[in-house]
Amino acid sequence: MAHKISAKLFDGRDLFYFDDANSSLPAQRKADAREAAERPETAQMRLDALTGDWISIAAHRHGRAHLPPAHMCPLCPTTADNLSELPDVFDVAVFENKNPSFGPLLAPNDDPKYADIAGRELGATLTSYGRCEVVVFSPEHLGSLGGQSVERIRTVIDAWGDRTEHLQSLPGVRQVFPFENRGQEIGVTLHHPHGQIYSYPYVTPRTVKLLDSIERYGKDLFADTLAFEQAGERVLVQGDAFTAYVPFAGRWPIEVHLLPHRHVQHLGQLTDAERDELASIYKRVLGALDAIYDSPTPYISAWHQAPLVAGGENVRLQLQITSPRRAADKLKYLAGSESAMGAFIADFPPEKTAAQLREVL
Repeated sequence: MAHKISAKLFDGRDLFYFDDANSSLPAQRKADAREAAERPETAQMRLDALTGDWISIAAHRHGRAHLPPAHMCPLCPTTADNLSELPDVFDVAVFENKNPSFGPLLAPNDDPKYADIAGRELGATLTSYGRCEVVVFSPEHLGSLGGQSVERIRTVIDAWGDRTEHLQSLPGVRQVFPFENRGQEIGVTLHHPHGQIYSYPYVTPRTVKLLDSIERYGKDLFADTLAFEQAGERVLVQGDAFTAYVPFAGRWPIEVHLLPHRHVQHLGQLTDAERDELASIYKRVLGALDAIYDSPTPYISAWHQAPLVAGGENVRLQLQITSPRRAADKLKYLAGSESAMGAFIADFPPEKTAAQLREVL
C-alpha cells in the first residue's frame, strides 16, 4: 500500500504525495516556495437545449502551458531554475489543477439545482462546480505509465482509489472520472507522463446512456457482458480478478476493455489482492499497445466509475482504452458520421485487433 503525504501549494491548492510501498523518500517534503496567488474564477456551464448536454466554458484554460521543454516542465520536481507544481521529490503525486474545467468552487450545501439538471430552458447556465486533479505517474520527464514498474503502477492505482473516495464525498459531485490522455495525437499539452481526475457536478452523457441500457436490460448487464466476452475469441488476459478484452462492438482501430470479476463500483473498493493483479495486467496491456508498431501508440485510458445517483449501484467499474491509430502511419479521424451524428463506422474488425494484441502480449 502506498504511503500518503498531504501538503499545500502556493495558492492553497491541495497536493498529495503517494510514495511506493518500499520507497526510500523522506517523510517530510519541502514547502512550495512560490509567492501566494489567487485561484481562477470558476467556469460557467451552458446548456445545449437541443441535446441536453452541458458545456463548461473554461476560458482560463486557453493560456495553460503547451509542450514546454524539460527544463520548464511544471510536472518535474522543483529545481532552482524551475519552480514547478511539485516542490520536492516524489514517486507519484496528485494536485489540484491550476486551470480546472470544473471548480475550484464546490456546490454550496449540495445545491439541489444540480440533482436534476435536465430539461431546462433556453439560455440556461449553471456554475461549473467540481474539482479537477492532476496525477503525475513519475518524476521522470519522459516515459509512459506502461513503462513504469508494476510496483509504481500499483502506487498509481492506490492514488486513484484514494482520490476517488475523497472526491465522491465532496458536496455536489455526481461522478468521478480518472483518465489519461497519452500522445500529441490525442492532444496532450505536457510530455511528462500524467493523467487527470475530473469530478463532475452532473452525470455525463455517456453514463446517462449506460444507466438507460441497464434499466432496459436489467441489473445483470455487466455480469452478462463479462461472461459473453470471456466466452468469445477477443480475450487478451484473464486473471483471477480481471479480464481484459477487445469488445464485440469496438468503435476504434484499437480498443480494449477491462472488467473486474467482482461487482465493484469504483477503484476505491478494490482489495489489495485485486490492486496487485490489476497493476500487472494493466502494465501488460499498455505494453502491448506500444509493441504493435515501432513507435509509441497514442491512446485515451478512461476509468468509468459508478455515478452518485439512483441506479448507480448497478454500474460496475470499467476500463476503456481507445486509440485512433489504424496503421503505423495512419490515424482514424472522427469525421462526418462520428462527429456530427455520433454514429461510428469501424473498418477494423475487433477480432483482428485482439489477435494483433495477443501476438505482442
